[in-house]
Amino acid sequence: MRVLLIGANGYLGRYVADRLLADPAVQLTVLGRGDDADVRFDLASGSPGALTRFLDAVHPGVVVNCSGATRGGARELTRHNTVAVATVCEALRRSGCGARLVHLGCASEYGPSQPGSSTAEDAVPRPGGPYGVSKLAATELVLGSGLDAVVLRVFSPVGPGTPAGSPLGRLAEAMRRAMQSGDGELKLGGLGVQRDFVDVRDVARAVHAASLSAAQGVVNIGTGRAVRLREAASVLARVAGFGGALHELDSPPARLIIPGPSPEHGVAPPTYPYPDGCGTWQQADVRTARDRLGWRPRIGLEESLADIWMEAACRI
Repeated sequence: MRVLLIGANGYLGRYVADRLLADPAVQLTVLGRGDDADVRFDLASGSPGALTRFLDAVHPGVVVNCSGATRGGARELTRHNTVAVATVCEALRRSGCGARLVHLGCASEYGPSQPGSSTAEDAVPRPGGPYGVSKLAATELVLGSGLDAVVLRVFSPVGPGTPAGSPLGRLAEAMRRAMQSGDGELKLGGLGVQRDFVDVRDVARAVHAASLSAAQGVVNIGTGRAVRLREAASVLARVAGFGGALHELDSPPARLIIPGPSPEHGVAPPTYPYPDGCGTWQQADVRTARDRLGWRPRIGLEESLADIWMEAACRI
């Protein structure tokens, strides 16, 4: 099976590439903006016609799209998350390769949900910010393209490679600083937020399974269990060997507050909004992934957090 992977240098894409390369039946070609891509192509500015010519030359059986942006203004997010996907869909429609498309969406497309509920694929999306809007628009393009396509809506990915600017990445960095400076306590705020954390390696397994399946439409990829950030912080402290106290500050539940380096001149520590626009609660209904992909998560949150801590602890 010849697979064209787009976005192999991203957080999810790196593990998808590793998973596909481990399958001896897969011939992998990487398309991207970086020098290490097999073919250099910028989806946000390249034409569908140019991509079509490449597809006809390579003739992949599956195209996996892991590309996109998580940060930036509405214009940048639209360019990288929506326009880029429009280019992929149009190129596949024009091409004679007949490739199947596996597109990575995200849970931000759903927006906030009722505490205690599990969000199924038929839920009406109500994204809470420009990122979710740009990703939802991409999903609608894929679903309306007429292609043989599946969208994996990934909930909150964690594990090795978690960006230092993400909520769990910032937690690990704050804990590293506290241990390095000998602080006996760590003050955190906004830990009431609950998310469905799924390991990035399990996400890669889901992409592999989707590539081989006939599933179409939207499929949630999560664990089916929401975890409070407070609980994740406690697990992280245990795996890190942090013997100090965790003190939770009074703060709005949908904001994560982590003190930065010692403030100077009385400047308050920075406040970061939880980045996905999903409010205080999100939990996936994962029955479709089980039934249509034969997929279940295998890696527990403690292992994911231990890998996040290992990287944070090695940071100078």
